[in-house]
Amino acid sequence: MTPAGRALAVAVVLASVALAPWPATAAMPSTFGPVIGNAILCRSHLENNYFYNYLDTAFGKSYKHEGGAYWFKTPDTTLWGAEVKEVWVSDDTSELISIGALTESEPDKLADAVKSAVGLRYPVQGADKYPLRVSALGSTIAYVNKKSKIYCARYKPLPTG
Repeated sequence: MTPAGRALAVAVVLASVALAPWPATAAMPSTFGPVIGNAILCRSHLENNYFYNYLDTAFGKSYKHEGGAYWFKTPDTTLWGAEVKEVWVSDDTSELISIGALTESEPDKLADAVKSAVGLRYPVQGADKYPLRVSALGSTIAYVNKKSKIYCARYKPLPTG
């Protein structure tokens, strides 16, 4: 192939890639469970900038910034066998750093799924109609309209130096 022919072929390929339709959101990355799941379980260091960048890369821009957090839609995503609809990560306006997920599971079923998958137990706290479930690591499962919110929230570390 001549240099002019190669240049034309490359231009055609680049044009077809540029014009190809891109999916609105990406599929669940293979690292989602270890990275996001462990953070939500309070099993890793929490750094909101890191998790924001991870979610932005994996799922695209957050669809809202509300309540001191960035919210990301997470289609076709699961943690511990539970369907995850959204994940949030805190911004810098709070004294807490948090990351969490809204799931389609009821709290008791989500607690059982986490226990089965990783052995972490979520004892019921209090005798309310909708009690929180809190693990020994501090991860919390809360009711949200017969579904669950699971999250880890920690105070920000003191600045160094």
